[in-house]
Amino acid sequence: MARTRLNSGNTPEEDLPTAKINKDSLRKVSALLKYLRPYRWKFIIGMGFLLLSSITALAFPALLGMMIDAAQGKQKYQWVPGNIHIIGFISFGVLFVQLVVSFFRIRLFVEVAEKSLADIRRDTYFKLITLPMTFFSQRRVGELNSRISADLSQIQDTITTTLAELIRQVIVLVGGISFLFVVSTKLTLLNIAVLPLLVVIAVFFGRYIRSLSRQAQDKLAESNIIVEETLQGIANVKAFVNEAYEAYRYDTTLREVVRIALKGANFRGGFASFIIFAIFSAIVGVIWYGSVLVSHGDLTVGNLTTYILYSAFVGAAMGSFPELYANVQKAVGASERVLELLKEKNEPISIKAEENQIKQKIKGDLIFDNIIFAYPTRKEITILNRLSFQVKAGERVAIVGPSGAGKSTIASLILRFYAPQSGQIRFDHQVADQYSLTDIRNQVAIVPQDVLLFGGSILENIAYGCLNATYEEVMAAAKRANAHQFIIGFPEGYNTLVGERGIKLSGGQRQRIAIARALLKNPVILILDEATSSLDSESERLVQEALEELMKGRTSIIIAHRLSTIRQADKIIVLEKGELIEMGTHQELMQHEKGLYRYLSGLQTST
Repeated sequence: MARTRLNSGNTPEEDLPTAKINKDSLRKVSALLKYLRPYRWKFIIGMGFLLLSSITALAFPALLGMMIDAAQGKQKYQWVPGNIHIIGFISFGVLFVQLVVSFFRIRLFVEVAEKSLADIRRDTYFKLITLPMTFFSQRRVGELNSRISADLSQIQDTITTTLAELIRQVIVLVGGISFLFVVSTKLTLLNIAVLPLLVVIAVFFGRYIRSLSRQAQDKLAESNIIVEETLQGIANVKAFVNEAYEAYRYDTTLREVVRIALKGANFRGGFASFIIFAIFSAIVGVIWYGSVLVSHGDLTVGNLTTYILYSAFVGAAMGSFPELYANVQKAVGASERVLELLKEKNEPISIKAEENQIKQKIKGDLIFDNIIFAYPTRKEITILNRLSFQVKAGERVAIVGPSGAGKSTIASLILRFYAPQSGQIRFDHQVADQYSLTDIRNQVAIVPQDVLLFGGSILENIAYGCLNATYEEVMAAAKRANAHQFIIGFPEGYNTLVGERGIKLSGGQRQRIAIARALLKNPVILILDEATSSLDSESERLVQEALEELMKGRTSIIIAHRLSTIRQADKIIVLEKGELIEMGTHQELMQHEKGLYRYLSGLQTST
């Protein structure tokens, strides 16, 4: 069992990147703002409601203070009504306005966020599935899935709530501090005097606590990896009687998690105690000094109440900034990763299905002319070395050779998953580059050794070869592929769900569904990549019969491991280390006493 990638057990939320917010990062992220343009007026109106919501919220402390002063007959401002009831009715009116604008603010921001994020998700997904195979060979599926799910969800949360809340808290903070100075300059200067000390201590504690929290997450991820590996390899664990060893490993990791968590708890407890002490000290100090000012006639009771409420508003706003800033950092980091993906160069495939129809037909001639190829991730290893051969339309050509000879690579090059570094591939004597990718792939089909079925029904999996096929056409293809009988044997017939990756079906059944899918596609060129190598004798017989039906009248490239299945091929190409070393019919190659084909055939006959 693998012992690496200890951090891979983190949840997507824990793995979200953070980024420093500077001009460069903001410039990059601004590229996503184009997705807001179709909804810009709703966004602007939502910002207007946000401003109104913040202003009405700031009005409450002043109104409550006025009400208290009016009750005592102390009216500081002549333009303020002296009647308690009038002030009360005004307060309820402001409250109603707050209710209305808050509803529309949330409604508009959510609508803009959901629609713009749906556009980003659509473009990101389409970009992802149209990227070349080179890209996927250098990335992990989990990483790419994270960009679609966790990264975009973080951006969504930021646009929907964080951005609006950040703007709102800035307005409340600026407005609250302004009103504090208006109500009492002396009290405000007292608060400001102790504020820098509180900020410095909060920043120091916050950084250290986040560091400990990250360490605990990493250790917990390590423990999750142990559980995942153990359950995946439970047969090995039991076979080697290593249950006690795995339990000890897991227990050791958990104890380390507990140690780090307790250390973090000590600091969080100390920090929380300090914050509680600081907050209540500030309240006591404000009320104490405010009471002195009230006793000297410098401040009314209503104004003191107003000041305390504005202080609470300002304190709440300041307290929310660290979390809001952290969320914005995550959103910037997530945006940068999504933008990296959107900037990748994709294959020329249209998002509109009608634009991906066949425009230039292929008859079936195929030529490999002096092909040199190495995978982009392993450029130092040449897979195909000056490979040349020709296949005529309708011919059956088998490709054989030891493992690593480059057989499956030929299939990838025919499908244009990769481009050779040197040489030319020609269809009907025209260079492959003169055909669009959709023209080539629409007229080439592959039946691989390890068939991947989607998690839907048998009907949907067969129809994947031709999305507009009728039920009768799907059934006809299944009959030709020797699949109809086992399909109707299921209680739900063609509507039977195959399970994830087709796990509910046997290998032979999956192969025959793949053959039916290829029959429905009706390709000009067919690639069989060791399609029967992992089947039992009965399944192989049924699949071989289906393959014979599939190969009729079309160019067939047969990549074979079992040489007994290719004896009737029109031509057999023998590869070794990416080079063509023999070519001919079965009878011709068997006459070469020291030939590789005869040697491989002898090995299989003797086993």
